[in-house]
Amino acid sequence: MLSTIVWGTGNVGRAAIRAVEAHPALKLAAVLVHNPDKVGRDAGDLGDLGHKLGIAATDDIDAVLAGGPHAVVYAASGDIRPDEALADIIRAIRAGAVVVTPSLYALYDQRGAPPELREPVLAAIADGGGSLFVSGVDPGWGNDVLPLLISGLGTVVDVIRCQEIFDYSTYDQPDSVRYLVGMGQPMDYEPPMTAPTVPTMVWGGQIRLMARALGVELDEIRETLDRRALDATVSTAMMGEFEAGTQGAVRFEVQGIVEGEPRIVIEHVTRIHASCAPDWPMPPDGVGAHRVVIEGRPRIEVTVEATDEGGNRSAGGNATAVGRLVSAIDWLVDAEPGLYDALDVPLRPAVGKLVGKLGRREP
Repeated sequence: MLSTIVWGTGNVGRAAIRAVEAHPALKLAAVLVHNPDKVGRDAGDLGDLGHKLGIAATDDIDAVLAGGPHAVVYAASGDIRPDEALADIIRAIRAGAVVVTPSLYALYDQRGAPPELREPVLAAIADGGGSLFVSGVDPGWGNDVLPLLISGLGTVVDVIRCQEIFDYSTYDQPDSVRYLVGMGQPMDYEPPMTAPTVPTMVWGGQIRLMARALGVELDEIRETLDRRALDATVSTAMMGEFEAGTQGAVRFEVQGIVEGEPRIVIEHVTRIHASCAPDWPMPPDGVGAHRVVIEGRPRIEVTVEATDEGGNRSAGGNATAVGRLVSAIDWLVDAEPGLYDALDVPLRPAVGKLVGKLGRREP
């Protein structure tokens, strides 16, 4: 059994506790938290497992890493604290651990990452013997392994389009929704997530990964952006009111240009309420989905809907991102120390995970 740490217990960390506990090759050794109110709480409670695990959460990073864990699932946010997240991850790699995380967008395509990010990680790997794999859902499997797999079913491929279409009122991260994405802000507010060059920083690596796997050369990466205001004030169950005239929907594309045309496209259509921008693409049930469309012959369309934590679609997406990462741990432990991306790490069947009782391993 590979001793595994879950570092952070928010939206991603809750799912990580459940995924590690369910994995037949892993043993949850510790849970690290930043919030002092969570110190001492049982990991089973923090992971919404419905039963105790007998592991108390701690904020003593030194002691946990000194125990020599095989792996760390780094689930703390990197959106608004990227420097701190990078420092934490480097610390775990220097301790010799395999680290998997969705928290550093620029390292999803590690080959194209800026030297100021890549070189400290490589130095830590050389010193400590750990490894790093960064992935998620979107960016992540929704625009790397899934579209590449589906493309292999085509005879002629003209365009690969990856879509995330979501109602963000279900996304339990108000600061990100209101300030990073700009929902509920005046239309003259510039959301950091959609500011020029930022979408390419976040999703451009996925465009490059797909281009590399498909054997095509990119001319450039372009961005498009459209925003819509709410016609009326709306009230949401999880995040309160959003006033009329404020941003209620955003749509952008990150386009990989091949021979002058957008051939590899990542598109996001995000709303705070279904009434906003009804002419834009909608998910099948109005809540949220990830979709891959292969334009060509034949035309292929695959839509993925995931739910967790009482039917929440955003929680379902987080859980699939965690599943991809946690399932890679034993492969990474067996591999040479290194910095890996989605084209390096296989997505494997759920061997040993078909359990008899949901949420618990059978003896």
